[in-house]
Parts: sequence; C-alpha cells; structure tokens
Amino acid sequence: MKFGRIRSFDDLDVVARHARHVLTLFSGGLDSSYVLKELAERNCRVTALAMDVGEGVHQKDLQEIAARFGATLELVDMREEFAQQAVLPAIRAQARYLGIYPISSSLSRPMLAQCAVETAVRLGCDAIIHTANQSQNSLRRLNGAIAQLGYEGWYGTPYEFSAMTRDEKIKILSQAGLPRFQARGISGDANLWCREFESGALENPEAFWVPESLYEWTAPRDLGALPRELRVSFDAGTPVALNDERLPLQELIARLNRLAGAFGVGRYCGLEHLDFGEKVLEVREAPAAHVLMDAYRHLETATLDAELLREKLGQEQVWVREAIEGRWFGHLRDAAEAFIARTARHVTGTVAYTLRPGAADVCSIRADRPLYLCDRDGWEKRVARERAHTRLSHDMTSTQEIYA
Repeated sequence: MKFGRIRSFDDLDVVARHARHVLTLFSGGLDSSYVLKELAERNCRVTALAMDVGEGVHQKDLQEIAARFGATLELVDMREEFAQQAVLPAIRAQARYLGIYPISSSLSRPMLAQCAVETAVRLGCDAIIHTANQSQNSLRRLNGAIAQLGYEGWYGTPYEFSAMTRDEKIKILSQAGLPRFQARGISGDANLWCREFESGALENPEAFWVPESLYEWTAPRDLGALPRELRVSFDAGTPVALNDERLPLQELIARLNRLAGAFGVGRYCGLEHLDFGEKVLEVREAPAAHVLMDAYRHLETATLDAELLREKLGQEQVWVREAIEGRWFGHLRDAAEAFIARTARHVTGTVAYTLRPGAADVCSIRADRPLYLCDRDGWEKRVARERAHTRLSHDMTSTQEIYA
C-alpha cells in the first residue's frame, strides 16, 4: 500500500478504507473535535493524542469529547522536554522573528510532531492527522517535521484543501450533541514560553484592538508586595537560578512569567509571513522570554570576544529561519545549533534587573570569567605602565643594536 499526504476530507475516505489505526493531534478545540467526528463517521479506529507543552490541559473535557466520538485519549506531559529541547536552544539563539518578537509555535510544533511520530510508531498507526489550515504556519511546520522524522504512513490535515467556516463546524458539532463551541473570535495558542493571539479583533493590521482580558501573565495587578529586583543566573548557557534560588528550567520560566509579567514586561505585536508571502498579525505576551534572552545577550557580550559574537549573530538568523520554515530536524538548523551551543559553554554569571511598570532595567552584569573592565582608571594606569615599559625596553634594544 502506497501512503501519501492528507489534504482534504475526501482523503479521509482513502485513509478509512486502508488504515488500521489513525492518530490525531487533539487539543479539544473546534478543529480537532470536528476531525474526530469525521473519523467516527468513517468508522476509523482513532487515538486522540493530547500533549501538554505548558498551556494547561483540561483532561476531563478532552476525555468527554474523545469518548463521544469513540476515540481513545492519550495524554502526554511534554513540558520538561519542550523546555530543554526547544526553549533552551531558543534562548541561546536569541530566537525572535525578524528581531521583533519571540518565536513560539515554531518551537512547539516540532516537539508535537516528534511525539506524534513516536506514538504512532509505538501504537502501529498508519496515519497521523493534524488540523492546521492554510492561514496557519503550523501547516508547514508540522508537515515538515513529520516528513523529516521519516514517518512512513499517511499524514497531513484535511483543512489544507477542505476549507470550512467556524460557524459551519460549530453547527454540525452542535447537531452531533457537542454544543460547547462559540462563534469565531480571537484565537490563541499557548505554551510555557509564550501566549499568542490572532484573528477576530486582530484580523486587520490597519485597525485592530487588543482586549485586556486576553492577557494573563501581563494583566494589571497590585504591585505593592512584589519584589522590584530580579536576578537571573546562568551556568554554561543554561538558566539555573532566579533570585539566587536554583530551579528547574520550566519552573524558572513559570515564575519569571508571573514576576516580570506583573509589571507589564513582555508584550509584543508583529506581522508574520505565510507560505506565499502574505502577512498576518499576531499579538503575544512572553515576559520570561523577554528577560531570559536579554540577560543571555548581556552575559555573552560579557564573556565572548567581539568577532565570535558577530559570527554568532549570523548563525542565530540561520537557526531562527530554519525553525520558522518548518525545517527543525534538518541538518542546517542542527549545524547552527551546534555552533551556538559551543559558544554557550562560556556564558556563566548573573544579570540583575530593576522592575518598573512596562520595563525591566539592567542594574548589574556579573560574569564568572568576564572580559569587561570594572575599574577603567586603574586599567588605564596599568596599561600605560606596561606599554611604557615595553616601549622603553624596545628603545633600549634598538639603541644597543645601533652601537653594537
């Protein structure tokens, strides 16, 4: 049997006739729930794979929807793996889209695809179905990752060629006994690194507004009892402590999102390109990303020489480009990451910030093996003495040679 890409709901008919077991990426949202309904009507054996990368998972809701359509739910906690394998390299690579905002789904989608492929192989699934559509860059990121990982079954999304409105899917699911979904508004995606939003009131870049209710980490709150100073410590390029307390990376990120976010630090807005060059607007909040990438840049400038840093800037752009274009498991991103990881070995120290509404101001950079000067006057005097001594020695040698 020759396997191929899934691009439409008609393709599901082929999958239903030949696949013994189908794996779907399942978030409990409208699109993935609708796909479960379509597969149930085709009498497919289905495992619905839900993966937690830090956005929170409502297991009871997921179980209810999966059971309604006869699917087996499998839930995987990927928070630690996501933090170590995706977020940590992103910090070191200064992974911002065109230097504007931290990338997010470019990090999570390859991790989800990898988990899906591993699960499909373990369960003997002939097909992997996700629910990205034409206006979502997740389409090329998920498809690209699944292909690069060498999966040999059917894979793809029926929404690539079968476009449906949100209202159409809501009506059909309601008729099937699932009336919980609402008409289209602002849609979002979240993980432990970033919360991002698009569509609805954010549809038109020329005239949009962002409801304050969207924000969670950066929502306004009483700052009276909160500390005004943050200290972030790194060991060989890895964040290891917050305010001198050693923490696992995912917990350190979670605390930074709350502490820096309380001061409104880490709100972003920007355009991102689709496959054929069109642009869509996204708004996001990522307080921990703001602080950690800024602190990392300060520490590496304190510990790496200028030429190495200039070369690293180019490798960062390669790393980010390959991630956002869906080539996470390609050789080029892997090579760029190896270069960046090599430089990270020298990045050890602590950066301190003073927090104020809307900003985190650096107030201390302390590296274990610094290249910076702490006493310019003292350095000037020492260097002047050394150079004068070197010049005097040179002059005396030259004189002796003349009269020799």
